[in-house]
Amino acid sequence: MSLDSLKSAVPDYAKDLKLNLGSVIGNSDLPAQQLWGTVLATAIASRSPIVLRELEPEAKANLSPEAYTAAKSAAAVMAMNNVFYRTRHLLSDHEYGNLRAGLRMNVIGNPGVDKADFELWSFAVSAINGCGMCLDSHEQVLRKAGVDREVIQEAFKIASVVQAVGVTLDAEAVLAE
Repeated sequence: MSLDSLKSAVPDYAKDLKLNLGSVIGNSDLPAQQLWGTVLATAIASRSPIVLRELEPEAKANLSPEAYTAAKSAAAVMAMNNVFYRTRHLLSDHEYGNLRAGLRMNVIGNPGVDKADFELWSFAVSAINGCGMCLDSHEQVLRKAGVDREVIQEAFKIASVVQAVGVTLDAEAVLAE
């Protein structure tokens, strides 16, 4: 299972996705931990069994055990936070913003890896889940940590391509039934 297998599975009508998958992952300038943590976290966030099955082994091979766990933790905590904060932001009654969240999210404070890497993975998951508040919050933390806009954009390029490949392959699986 690999990036090449995933690219081979992309149908001809989605050739752009196949090419983009090769460029955003296969030709990325990101350091291995940032790249593969982003890939793993977004593969989980894509909710696509095919994408996760194909990309997880390569991510695991390229990440330390701590980074592997942290990337999964980013996907997990952001699955919760993106729903909570997106809902709070979208509600017309802004008083919800004054209420205590009361949700555990300790992993954000101590992810077990470089904080900027965890923030990048959380940002990429937030891109898939569409939480503007979370995107802004993580982007600000990343910029304060000295992370360049180009690196942040690489994360949401990976998120967009991984998500699109997941949607396409899952649709093809359903249509083949």
